[in-house]
Amino acid sequence: MSLTHFDAAGQAHMVDVSDKPVTSRVAVAEGAVRMASETLALVQAGSAKKGDVLGVARLAGIMGAKQTAALIPLCHPLPITKVTLDLTPDATLPGVRIRAEVKTTGQTGVEMEALTAVTVAGLTVYDMLKAADKNMVIEGIRVILKDGGKSGRYEAEK
Repeated sequence: MSLTHFDAAGQAHMVDVSDKPVTSRVAVAEGAVRMASETLALVQAGSAKKGDVLGVARLAGIMGAKQTAALIPLCHPLPITKVTLDLTPDATLPGVRIRAEVKTTGQTGVEMEALTAVTVAGLTVYDMLKAADKNMVIEGIRVILKDGGKSGRYEAEK
């Protein structure tokens, strides 16, 4: 398998997608922020000192998806048509599960945008709660679905 972000001399370059067809594309990523039960209780009660943790993290994730090309050097700027973020408190973790779905109609996929959305949302949860819990862990960030384009559909194993 060859890596597309390197030329014949081994130098990094942006992949030329100009000959690829424009297709509908979607990517879904997930991750979680594990925290103490007491910290999760602050989130659920809406009593974190910095405010609405889930609402702010949702907006941050959306903004992160839209800025992916500015953050990841070889990503193409894409016309994102949809970004949704679900942040779900989970007492069994304990913590917050994060799921992002990103859509576009373009010449390359949106996996990096979905991963960035989850990551930025997780970092925002951490930032808003770090005064209460410095032991939080951001974990399990991965693509769970990708569809569209030449390589077709991918679904992660459960």
